[in-house]
Amino acid sequence: MSKHQKETDIRFMRRALQLAKRGYGKVSPNPMVGAVLVSHHEIIGEGWHRKAGGPHAEVIAIREAEKKGNTTHLSTLYVSLEPCSTTGRTPPCTDAIMQSSIQRVVIACEDPNPAHAGKGIKILEDEGIEVVTEVLRDKARRLNQDFFHWICQGRPRVTIKAAMTLDGKIATSSGQSKWITGSGARKHAMKLRYGMDAMLVGIETVIADDPSLTVRLGSATKPSKKLFRIVLDSKARTPINSKLLTDGWNDWTRIVVSESAPGKRVDGIQAKAQVWVSPNRGRIDLEWLLDRMGKEGVTSLLVEGGGEVNAAFLQQNLAQEAVFYYAPKILGGNNARRGIAGSGARSLEEATRLTNTRWSKVGEDLVMKAEIITSF
Repeated sequence: MSKHQKETDIRFMRRALQLAKRGYGKVSPNPMVGAVLVSHHEIIGEGWHRKAGGPHAEVIAIREAEKKGNTTHLSTLYVSLEPCSTTGRTPPCTDAIMQSSIQRVVIACEDPNPAHAGKGIKILEDEGIEVVTEVLRDKARRLNQDFFHWICQGRPRVTIKAAMTLDGKIATSSGQSKWITGSGARKHAMKLRYGMDAMLVGIETVIADDPSLTVRLGSATKPSKKLFRIVLDSKARTPINSKLLTDGWNDWTRIVVSESAPGKRVDGIQAKAQVWVSPNRGRIDLEWLLDRMGKEGVTSLLVEGGGEVNAAFLQQNLAQEAVFYYAPKILGGNNARRGIAGSGARSLEEATRLTNTRWSKVGEDLVMKAEIITSF
């Protein structure tokens, strides 16, 4: 392949990835996918997957080209994920590609599902269509890292989010936490929520703050998206009059209790929301919970718990990403609440390590995003 062709492929794949991002927070449990149809170095059609169950990006791009009166014959299709080859809620994209006489397909990355990986590529190649793969592969995989993790592990990808002072405190000794960070950081965090399938807090947060755990973008007064609201509540202490049980979004609330939780309390909660019973008495098995969520189609989980909940996910190697907001404030004191509590590491060798750390500034606050290195 010539250098010019490689540069051309990268240019149009960048556009496909830009389009794919428009599906952020809208397509789960499907991946975000963008597609660009090109003829004679000009874009004749483009599309992105808008919602689960809706047309796929490739089909939308083909339809757009045809609607504009463009011929797809001998064109090149750029797509950010391997086209599907099986019938699900929609027909196979490979069929649409072959029927459109597209002569070349450029793919960013293969389908991560072992049952489907490479099959779409083989079908196209067997039909005589030229297929090029791994163009901007790493960028495409990062875009859909939640989906890839869910497909490969059967569990949601876990992100721990916390808003802290520079000395790592999330609340004063009296429990005051509103607001540690500024409005810009809170809006940034709301966009982070929007991309998630579920949020999780501990019972202490529910009792102290009575949170809604909803997503509101911009000036919206009603939730902008439905997402699962998970509460770790081993003893079934969630107040019956809490917002999570009374705000009209109860269908999306899941209260997770232990087998030893008092029956009367469980019954009271169960009258208003679903209760999941962890098999371990006295405590909640987080691995069991993640497996349960994975089976429910939850691909991503945002943990917004207090210090103990955050520490539990870290100590058990169950989190994959950290997003920390730091305000230019210092609370000090031994009794102020910490963003990460628990027993802590006994040695530097046992410290949780982060990689691919990225820093940005929102107003006066700093935002740190990093991948968590898990060890087993």
